[in-house]
Amino acid sequence: MLRPVTSGVFSRIAAYHPELTAFRRDLHAHPELGFEEVRTASRVVEALKLTGVDEIHTGIARTGVVAVIHGRSRTSGRSIGLRADMDALPMREENDFAWRSGKPGLMHGCGHDGHTTMLVGAARYLAETRRFDGTVYLIFQPGEEGCAGAKAMIDDGLFERFPAQAVYAMHNWPHLPAGQIGVAPGPMMAAADRIEITVTGKGGHGAHPHLAVDPVLVCGHIITAAQSLVSRNVSPFDNAVVSLCAMQAGDVGAMSVIPRQAKLVGTVRTFRPQLQDMIEERLGRLVESIAVGFGASATLDYQRIYPATINSREEAEFAADVAESLVGPERVVRDLPPSMGAEDFSFMLQVKPGAYLRIGQGRDATDPGCFLHSSRYDFNDEILPLGSALFASLAERAMPLP
Repeated sequence: MLRPVTSGVFSRIAAYHPELTAFRRDLHAHPELGFEEVRTASRVVEALKLTGVDEIHTGIARTGVVAVIHGRSRTSGRSIGLRADMDALPMREENDFAWRSGKPGLMHGCGHDGHTTMLVGAARYLAETRRFDGTVYLIFQPGEEGCAGAKAMIDDGLFERFPAQAVYAMHNWPHLPAGQIGVAPGPMMAAADRIEITVTGKGGHGAHPHLAVDPVLVCGHIITAAQSLVSRNVSPFDNAVVSLCAMQAGDVGAMSVIPRQAKLVGTVRTFRPQLQDMIEERLGRLVESIAVGFGASATLDYQRIYPATINSREEAEFAADVAESLVGPERVVRDLPPSMGAEDFSFMLQVKPGAYLRIGQGRDATDPGCFLHSSRYDFNDEILPLGSALFASLAERAMPLP
């Protein structure tokens, strides 16, 4: 359970808790995929209008929304960006509570409904109090789940129109108990690359394999050899993952047909561009040489989807200090281990200094609940006021009144 928080910011936002919970559950019941968040964006705009923000801008990267709130003064010229993602996942929900997804095959399985709600709560507090000297840009981003919505917003002029000096985001984390906050300078999330290997052999009859060139056999050797890329090429003090996760070949209804072609699809995760380059180059050579050894041919399509999410040191340490002011030092993890997952907030951190935080939502130290992307996942509404308070406190502490 979430332990009491004594911050004045938290106490004020806690009064909004029932409304925030209702808003979050409404978003959960109406999930939308990346760049299709029409209803979600509309609900965000409705809520922002009620809070009294100074400006609301829509249609950024199609469905993105940015709100602007000015402080009591702007003599410092300071500004800060606070980002929340809005999109859902293409997966079937298996929960049975009243606010479960009403759209078959779509689900808020990662908590973006909660992130959006926490930023709406921060907007209400900041618009009501305005206890800061500068400007806050509230960024409601579409398409985080594989659509690179952050990059799309940047390409659409996000930081030219809303020139935040630093930018912050947070993501719920079931592996941390509710009330704990984690951050670290440097790597927080890995780069995500997509790999597709196409092996072309010679089809034939399964009873006469000597007359064919079996691409399935070649794939088997590639799968085994690919595991050596990390174990024999990456320092044990570094991090990398190569996973071949899907294979497509032949027809399951044709037990005796050797197919002409087979495909492998997978992902590579790294933190350093040099390591990323090495794996791409060596995997390409490995795939080609193995195929040639069996009389086949193979090609590697290597796509760099998201870069690594790297926190700038000053902003990460600042965020940790702000978190401590809310929950106390014993509930802030300043050296949170990075995740091999990926996050498109990385694009924003390539343009602006900033930090990506984890906010714990586990039921307790031993019960994290369902992890992200689980069909039974649900956001823990208990942490909504804390997340809003953390967003708001980042703005107030970054831009204090004279």
